[in-house]
Amino acid sequence: MAEKILVVDDTPVNVKLLADLLTVKGYAVVTAASGAEALAAVEKDQPDLVLLDVMMPGMSGYDVCRKIRANVATAMLPVVMVTALDPVQERVKGIDAGADDFLSKPINQPELLARVKSLLRIKLLHDELAEWSRTLEQRVEQQLAQLDRLERLKRFFSPQLAELIVSGDAEDPLKSHRREIVVVFLDLRGFTAFAETSEPEEVMGVLREYHVAMGRAIVEHEGTLERFTGDGMMIFFNDPVPVPDAAERAVRMALAMRARVDELLVRWRKRGYDLDFGVGIAQGYATIGAIGFEGRMDYGAIGTVTNMAARLCGEAQPRQILVSQRVLGAVEALVEAEELGGLTLKGFSKPVPAFNLLRLRAD
Repeated sequence: MAEKILVVDDTPVNVKLLADLLTVKGYAVVTAASGAEALAAVEKDQPDLVLLDVMMPGMSGYDVCRKIRANVATAMLPVVMVTALDPVQERVKGIDAGADDFLSKPINQPELLARVKSLLRIKLLHDELAEWSRTLEQRVEQQLAQLDRLERLKRFFSPQLAELIVSGDAEDPLKSHRREIVVVFLDLRGFTAFAETSEPEEVMGVLREYHVAMGRAIVEHEGTLERFTGDGMMIFFNDPVPVPDAAERAVRMALAMRARVDELLVRWRKRGYDLDFGVGIAQGYATIGAIGFEGRMDYGAIGTVTNMAARLCGEAQPRQILVSQRVLGAVEALVEAEELGGLTLKGFSKPVPAFNLLRLRAD
């Protein structure tokens, strides 16, 4: 598309001369015979450059130039002032009004075309820079939004999973959906009694050490932290990103957690803290998605599988990791376990077969 030039002069002969010359050179030309017409044409036709006569009745070229510069939309529009008056004096006035260049009458055609070409090239570069700046601002805004979303998602998911969700490589986890998952519940044995008889600073110190150790294990095994309440935690696998080895990840994580708690127990018992650790793991289908209300949303899983994992955790003796039969069936080649028979769990009408994980099998 040809660049558009606005020619402003109250003398028709001058307008025609300039318009014909520019048209022959391939430019699109619009014209105006006064300052008011020029301002209207600038708004309507959006020219790429203005050739502006200085001496016009009513509103001078300087006044027109000042108004063009005062408008944010046209502040960078190239303006060339044209006059038959003293070039030195008028040039100073033109620069003061905001003009980009100056031509004296009678017009030297090669000089006119050279100056027009130069200013249009500068305008093109400015337009490209402005577009690049707008694009950059949009990208920065999008990246900031992504970072904000990533930080919120990291409350629930490992950093790897959170980045997959933000990049679009995983489905929106907050949309309600149903999926088979492996759920892990864990808590500290004796924590309630400990909290009731200890100073708040001691309780917070234990929780801080415990959460750090458990959090590292969750991240390392790419689990999804559904919630933690004091000493209790719920983690699940196979959502939001499906994995083929959800049960194995859950079991390996639980065993790693027990090993880390064993290290903590050595320190805690030296301080006189009577604490221990228990885990329950179950596998089954659950409904997963956002839970809550506007302004306070959490990510959660609801279903029998979560209840079973919680009940198994509640039944676990110190250092026991109790798993359902379905979980054991998925990992029995990897672990050594002892059968506990059917456990009577609250909320389940029949005894639930349970197994205590002892250790990983030797390779």
